[in-house]
Amino acid sequence: MIVFYFTIVAISVSLLLPTTAEAAVKKYQFDVVVKNVSRLCHAKPIVTVNGRYPGPTVYAREGDRVIINVTNHAKYNMSIHWHGVKQLRNGWADGPAYITQCPIQSGNSYSYDFNITGQRGTLWWHAHILWLRATVHGALVIMPPLGVPYPFPNQPHGEAELNQGNTLGLPPNMSDAHTINGKPGPLFPCSQDKHTYALEVEWGKTYLLRIINAALNDELFFAIAGHNMTVVEIDAVYCKPFTTDALLIAPGQTTNVIVRANRAPGRYFMATRPFMDAPIPVDNKTATAILQYKGVPTTILPLLPRLPTPNDTDFAGAYLDKLRSLNTPQFPANVPLTVDRRLFYTIGLGMNPCATCVNGTRLTASLNNITFVMPTIGLLQAHYFGIKGVFRLDFPDKPVTAFNYTGAPLTANLGTSKGTRLSKVAFNSTVELVLQDTNLLTVESHPFHLHGYNFYVVGRGIGNFDPAKDPAKFNLVDPPERNTVGVPTGGWTAIRFRADNPGN
Repeated sequence: MIVFYFTIVAISVSLLLPTTAEAAVKKYQFDVVVKNVSRLCHAKPIVTVNGRYPGPTVYAREGDRVIINVTNHAKYNMSIHWHGVKQLRNGWADGPAYITQCPIQSGNSYSYDFNITGQRGTLWWHAHILWLRATVHGALVIMPPLGVPYPFPNQPHGEAELNQGNTLGLPPNMSDAHTINGKPGPLFPCSQDKHTYALEVEWGKTYLLRIINAALNDELFFAIAGHNMTVVEIDAVYCKPFTTDALLIAPGQTTNVIVRANRAPGRYFMATRPFMDAPIPVDNKTATAILQYKGVPTTILPLLPRLPTPNDTDFAGAYLDKLRSLNTPQFPANVPLTVDRRLFYTIGLGMNPCATCVNGTRLTASLNNITFVMPTIGLLQAHYFGIKGVFRLDFPDKPVTAFNYTGAPLTANLGTSKGTRLSKVAFNSTVELVLQDTNLLTVESHPFHLHGYNFYVVGRGIGNFDPAKDPAKFNLVDPPERNTVGVPTGGWTAIRFRADNPGN
């Protein structure tokens, strides 16, 4: 089996790592630079790492130490987050600006130094300040230790990746195009040749595709014409394999799939477009790449896959129902069966006064009707050195005022409170967090990522979460384990985890 990495943002065949049985130190140099990139018939300057879009892939094995020196040559402040790496008691290397570090100012450098402990699979890295991750991102591929096979039947012949992502997110503007490995594909103008990604495969071989959704805000469908995919891993955690003709992946999530090149030799489109079941404008155009069988002329027109319709909630629900932890003795699902702390967070939009804004108001987001105020120094720094006045430890466990969260749209009295307010959790306690969408202005799906942890997605539903009835339907046996989850439009998601990683 051959492995590919896509950013619906890149596919590239990667080299196998050195054949040493001992943990190694992997060193990388990231130079943040502005580069002119041509897409859709015109050029524009974008922020990149090493002049590449998407950025370079970081390779390591489970147990390795990784040191990445980032030098910022751009005019913008910069920080890099290693999305999904647990950073065990090493929050200084996690990367979110003003949370675990001050940003890297122009002309300065910062070295991220972390160990890969107990993790293997597909993760990714991205800028964690402003909207710079739209172009500053790349894959992080963690191979199993040498001699340790994948826990599924077909083993890779080699390694490669697939990064799925949206080069521009909905906020602040609708994107011009989605891309696959930085290229929108031939359905867009000026993109027929140089700006279409093509992946050559050999008939009869089995391939592993590493898919990363690097989108800012879009959940994406992905399919390959004429080929089924077997899902074997999500967010660098093995799952029970299942076969599908399309997949759904939320922003920040990764999915590994097995694909067999056993169809009639030809050219087949790989395609992606958004899933959006809320009344919100979205770039619903289809980005494509080409699965090219070796020896087939490039003059052959590719076949298009049949993607789910943009608002196909039935497909989305059925697909998510199939995601289950492997839950074997080697890869157990250690789901917390008892809960020490229950949290209920509403996710919503708001409108706050703004003298310099259009119409005198600013659209804002909130949890429990509280809009986060970014501090001027890192929260971890303030905690570690006991700096007073930077944050408060009074973030509420539930909304101060309960209401019909997913009823008729609420369009009045939409002001939010503001503050740098944190929630303190006891070490090694078990936590259940219910994330509830709201109809403040509109319902909308929301990606949620927990830094420093994996969690188990024990339940989800449409409408308001019912604490008296819904927990009885939780999956506490083999729920999917991940680091990022999509909260459904007009619905809720329940996760559980153990708070055993101080500093994250």
